[in-house]
Amino acid sequence: MIKILGYIRKINIEAWIWIAGLTVLAILNPDSHSHFTLCPFKNLGFRYCPGCGLGHSISYLFHGNIKESIQAHILGIPAVIILLIRTISIIKKTSTFYSSITTTKG
Repeated sequence: MIKILGYIRKINIEAWIWIAGLTVLAILNPDSHSHFTLCPFKNLGFRYCPGCGLGHSISYLFHGNIKESIQAHILGIPAVIILLIRTISIIKKTSTFYSSITTTKG
């Protein structure tokens, strides 16, 4: 267990940011419009924002609504695939880097 915690602490911050972002999008309800937003387009009264559409698309995808995901933003599914591949590659790179350091020390 201590070995796992040590490994978790060594994971790159970028991987943690992507994991946290995808987790938040998986938890949030994409149909909810009553949340606070920092989006300048939404705050100026525009009905559509490509960034918000991408977030809704990813959230719909995590909730199993593929049709709504594609309707919200066509690049939602490819974005999730790219982010997952990126996160996994960061974690793999981190693990090989730290395993090479520990094997050369001993």
